[in-house]
Amino acid sequence: MSDFILRLDDVHTDIAQYRILHGVSLDVPRGGVHVLLGRNGAGKTTTLRTIMGLWRARSGAVVLGHRDISAMHTSEIARLGVAYVPENMGIFGGLTVEENLRLAAGPAGFDPGRLKRIFTLFPAMEKFRDKSAWALSGGQKQMLAISRAIIEPRQLILIDEPTKGLAPAIIRAMIDAFRDIARETTILLVEQNFLFASSLGETVAVIDDGRIVHRGVMAELAADRDLQTRLLGLSLDAHH
Repeated sequence: MSDFILRLDDVHTDIAQYRILHGVSLDVPRGGVHVLLGRNGAGKTTTLRTIMGLWRARSGAVVLGHRDISAMHTSEIARLGVAYVPENMGIFGGLTVEENLRLAAGPAGFDPGRLKRIFTLFPAMEKFRDKSAWALSGGQKQMLAISRAIIEPRQLILIDEPTKGLAPAIIRAMIDAFRDIARETTILLVEQNFLFASSLGETVAVIDDGRIVHRGVMAELAADRDLQTRLLGLSLDAHH
């Protein structure tokens, strides 16, 4: 049997009076990068926030390893080794880069070895470690958000739209960094940039109107332009 780090079983999530997820079932294999795609408003962010306990599933189960986390608070889920990098990055603009990292590491402080690894992945974090986060560029802020997620060992990292608004050179650097990070953990990635997603993803699921409508190997979807158009409304050439 395949080893899955995360399973969603018939998950329904409501936000106020609106029903957003309509029975999402999803298996995320352990290790590597796995991608959740879909049009705007399809339910991608709601899925991540439901996994993280920020929004509570009305029914269904969210299982981390062999543990049902559906009823857990976000802080409890984080203590199990799950990190979430939201689309708005979730950094503290009034703090320095180093202060942001120390806060993410918790009261025990960060391991110098992990800090060194972050500086290797993202040299800008070392260069600007004493600079206020609000003064960083968009790409540097995203690097800081991801650095906060990996300052401690995690078994699962949820990342929402990391390349949004970033320059191509920064995106290329992100690809290398994500590949390195995925050697020690599992990444569930929500991403609109199909070229970025397809260069990293091992498996892919497509969500539409709060339901999973496709599951498979990313390489197969990347090679099938007709399927891309049917599922996402765009061909590979349109995703830059």
